[in-house]
Amino acid sequence: MRNSTPPAGASLWSAQAQMPAALAKRVTIVAGQGASVITADGAELLDAPAGLWHANVGHGREDIARVAYDQMRKLETYHVFGRFVNDVALSLADRVTALGPIPDAKIFWTSGGSDAVDLACKLARRHWQLEGRPDKRIILSRHNAYHGLHGFGTSIAGLDYNRDGYGTDSLIPETARIPTNDLAAAEAIITELGPEHIAAVVAEPVIGTGGVIAPATGYLEGLQRLARQHDILFIADEVVTGFGRTGTMFACERFGLEPDMVLMAKGITSGYAPLGGVLIGPRVWERYFNSDDAPILRHGITYSGHATACAVAHANLDILEREHLLRRSAELEGVLHHAIQPLADHPLVTAVRSGTGFLAGVQLNADVPGEAVVDACLDSGLLTRLIHNNTLHICPPFVVTDDEVSFIAKTIRVALDHITD
Repeated sequence: MRNSTPPAGASLWSAQAQMPAALAKRVTIVAGQGASVITADGAELLDAPAGLWHANVGHGREDIARVAYDQMRKLETYHVFGRFVNDVALSLADRVTALGPIPDAKIFWTSGGSDAVDLACKLARRHWQLEGRPDKRIILSRHNAYHGLHGFGTSIAGLDYNRDGYGTDSLIPETARIPTNDLAAAEAIITELGPEHIAAVVAEPVIGTGGVIAPATGYLEGLQRLARQHDILFIADEVVTGFGRTGTMFACERFGLEPDMVLMAKGITSGYAPLGGVLIGPRVWERYFNSDDAPILRHGITYSGHATACAVAHANLDILEREHLLRRSAELEGVLHHAIQPLADHPLVTAVRSGTGFLAGVQLNADVPGEAVVDACLDSGLLTRLIHNNTLHICPPFVVTDDEVSFIAKTIRVALDHITD
């Protein structure tokens, strides 16, 4: 029997956490404004990861909060199952499809990125069933890729530790990985597996959690070309890159891609409400819309097209447009690259990856205690975290100043020097 009273919040099981370590060094965020957050201890921290890649317009936006309040007073939400819809889900659908990289697209709303991954993979398999080609079931993804942690996201993860421990190599069978940036090797795997067995390939334009890895020149375009050549659906996972992170509304624009589906979440609301979606091209959606005996897609989420979340998304998009934040993101890409690249010369750094979008990864040597570097940054007013391969995560809100970007680089250098000493 326990004799001591557990600390406040001890009941929470944190995500992706080694819980004894997380509980011992928990950082509680209680407020945020602009590009910074405030801890329960009163410390102000520059939010280098923008939460989990999502706080594009910054924290504490009163105008977004008022939109949410007004929408809740009018109608908190109503589902979009069957013939019932709510007006905000409809208007946001028209707005986002007009902004997206797929002509004449439809959108299926979800509650977030992991939901979007599951829907897209299910839809890809269902597509080929209805095409009379049921053997096309394999979903390809890239090494180092992260696609959320629902059923399909776990199964197609390119980070092995996210797939391990569930009794099989792939929680949902018939998935496979292709190299991160080697197009010839990807083609060899497609040939080996047999294109007649492959339903879709899913790719992040810039790999995020896997270490902030930009595509090799021509890789994404080549992967799309291979998909078309072999009659494989091409799915762009823009959960991180969508809504301005690469200086364009979607990274597909930057790389000249026109996929069959685009996954989105995070930046569509800048984290002010949970919302995701799948943008779907005519090749996939037409059969579901164009005849009286059209099939039904047996998929749905209670909070798909949540009215308040959609109203928040409208407000977020208004801010992106009104404050020219896509243009600012494109400018900040160069500012960050210039500030962060000198860290590549530090003896504790393996690589610095930046210059393709307003995001970067500073990969530390394998023997460097990464959490100690994070702690030193926190002590100096910078919030960052570790992602794959001992990499510091940098993906600030679009509202940071040039000086704040310089502060990120300087603070990391001081932290590394402290570890060296």
